[in-house]
Amino acid sequence: MNAKKLSKLSELGSGERGRVRAIELTGMARRRLLDFGFVPDTEIEVAFRSPMGDPTSYRIKDSMIALRREESDCIVVERI
Repeated sequence: MNAKKLSKLSELGSGERGRVRAIELTGMARRRLLDFGFVPDTEIEVAFRSPMGDPTSYRIKDSMIALRREESDCIVVERI
């Protein structure tokens, strides 16, 4: 895997896709993201960004999940 392709989920632009590589959270916050489907190797797409840029909606599996920047900054993805 090329390390240059790794970035924070929050750095992806509208319509860009990535594959979850790591979640840099612990405890209940990590559990919540895992329950939403943010598990390693899962593909995710930036669907909508609010006019002020926060929160952002992500398409993951068959769901739309909105995350604030502080949460999406903790998810490492590989751009695809």
